[in-house]
Amino acid sequence: MYNKKEHRVRRGSAPEWFQCTHCGQPVVPETYGTEHRNHCPWCLWSRHLDDEPGDRAADCGGGMEPIAVWVRQGGEWAIVHRCKRCGVLHSNRIAGDDNEILLLSFALRPLSQPAFPLDRLHPSEPPSQKEA
Repeated sequence: MYNKKEHRVRRGSAPEWFQCTHCGQPVVPETYGTEHRNHCPWCLWSRHLDDEPGDRAADCGGGMEPIAVWVRQGGEWAIVHRCKRCGVLHSNRIAGDDNEILLLSFALRPLSQPAFPLDRLHPSEPPSQKEA
């Protein structure tokens, strides 16, 4: 029986570095916190290269925009990327040299840009007080 996870085929060896297609910064693919990084530590953008982490089997190659962060079981943070070409969502663990300010901005986005008007939380008029 064919098991895709056991039968991973890499398309060529991993380069010593690559240039981010979004911001142009040079990126070292292996650093502390990851063995097969596919996102830029400065802008956090990625490329749609993998079907499974590290397999380099995707044919799309589109830019993957970082849209959120989430916390995995055990407390590890991961970045959610959405491919601008095909729309697929992927989750990638953060690396030790990722831009902390950008990571925090994604974590705080729901608080700074809520999906509802904040004035619903605090009515403009105080509730009437009952006389005793």
